[in-house]
Amino acid sequence: MQQSQSTPLPSAALPRPALQKRKQSRVALLEELWGYMFIMPWLLGFLIFTLGPMVISLYWSFTKYEFPLPAKWIGLQNFTNAFVKDELFPKALWNTTYYVIFSVPLGLAASLCLALLLDRKIAGRAIWRTIYYIPSITPIVVSAFLFGYLFQPEYGLINSTLTSFGLKGPGWFNSVAWVKPTLILLALWGAGGPTMIIFLAGLQNIPSELYEAAEVDGASRLRKFWSITLPMLSPTIFFNLVTGIIAAFKIFTAAYVATAGGPAYASYFYVLHLFNTFFKDLNMGYASALAWILFVIIMLFTLIQLRFARRWVYYESETANF
Repeated sequence: MQQSQSTPLPSAALPRPALQKRKQSRVALLEELWGYMFIMPWLLGFLIFTLGPMVISLYWSFTKYEFPLPAKWIGLQNFTNAFVKDELFPKALWNTTYYVIFSVPLGLAASLCLALLLDRKIAGRAIWRTIYYIPSITPIVVSAFLFGYLFQPEYGLINSTLTSFGLKGPGWFNSVAWVKPTLILLALWGAGGPTMIIFLAGLQNIPSELYEAAEVDGASRLRKFWSITLPMLSPTIFFNLVTGIIAAFKIFTAAYVATAGGPAYASYFYVLHLFNTFFKDLNMGYASALAWILFVIIMLFTLIQLRFARRWVYYESETANF
């Protein structure tokens, strides 16, 4: 009886190329399975601790959920209340915007200056890099308490030093006019952290031939910085700008520890308002709506930066298409 053509041939009867192809497919499948096993812990963590809470908060944002009462669907009322009825919402949004506008450019400039200094061939360069990096790994709670002592209006080190010169220091954390600038100074305390390291990596990727050619043409140090360093460093600046704005919009710990939003709500930032609404007022539905409003704001800022990046970000190998 003739064997049916649909019956698979045994491995021994297969030609050598077909047998080798089957073995390669098995190896590829095994490697794929191992790959999924290795990423499974991260994938489970993402689903349970990131995506899951996001989906739940999105549902809560359309409900009136004041714990321990059950959630009640109210549609867009939470979002409407934020812009119409909540008196603290515009104040918190303005304080956060003020902080973003001033802290991000100053932080980028400070980190870039430190990176330029620490990129030079100086004695003990590794030690200096470590010294400047240490403040960024200091817990923000410790930094806030340290600044609270340094900038204490009556007996703090800063005002005491100013008094010895016959000058009167400001109120710093206790002043409505000075509390946000003081928190910006606290943010600059960590300018030698990851942002500086990223700038250092970007500086070391700039070809030295460009500087050598500029020196042959008689370019000054300022001209080399403006015409070579900044254009070649623009992708790094763009990355730090995007991540810096996202981090600045989420400022919370420093204000929570140092001022608790005071004085007179002058340092009452957006995430602090969200925190109080969720954990103190237990208004979880409205707090979820505040969280999604912040998400949309950050996304809009990021999209705007991506849209205008093509006008000033220079890529050596290819032109970015956003």
